[in-house]
Amino acid sequence: MTRRCKRTATAAVIAAVLLLTAVCGMTAWHTVQKALYPLKETALVERYAQEYDVPSYLIYAVINTESGFDPNAVSDLGALGIMQMTPDTFDWLQTKTGDDLPEDALFDKEISIRYGTLFLSMLLEEFGDEDTAVAAYHAGRGRVNEWLENPDYAPDGKTLTNIPTKDTAHYVYKVSRAVEKYQELYDL
Repeated sequence: MTRRCKRTATAAVIAAVLLLTAVCGMTAWHTVQKALYPLKETALVERYAQEYDVPSYLIYAVINTESGFDPNAVSDLGALGIMQMTPDTFDWLQTKTGDDLPEDALFDKEISIRYGTLFLSMLLEEFGDEDTAVAAYHAGRGRVNEWLENPDYAPDGKTLTNIPTKDTAHYVYKVSRAVEKYQELYDL
């Protein structure tokens, strides 16, 4: 083999190794991303997404952000279950459904996903903007309605462009990031 052929063969081997490394790296990265943004409880999410006309990617993103899919999650503020709903919000929503369930029913995945999705549906209808609805899911409808009255937070009075509390702003960012990942990874 000539010296030139050896260099060409070596270059080809190096190129193949680099290509294989890149492909394996992309596959590993994709696997890691799917582990961080899993599709769990798909039957329940899809059922209530369809029933309440809420994008499934938004439900997955809220669940992932709220509890990491832990049905036994309890927040420092007393929110319960996989979708981290407060007992007060749960009680209020039950006045809309006619149910009379105890607050510990929120630890049941189906109840939590059903009521969390119902609440998201109501917020999307009320506010008409995904980020504003997500802010209301976190901070409450009353607080978001107050913010919408302030032109520093919502110049058009309908869409929050500046969220005045750091916790809610960070929450909306995290859910938005999760929404992007769910759409990218699963084409939702």
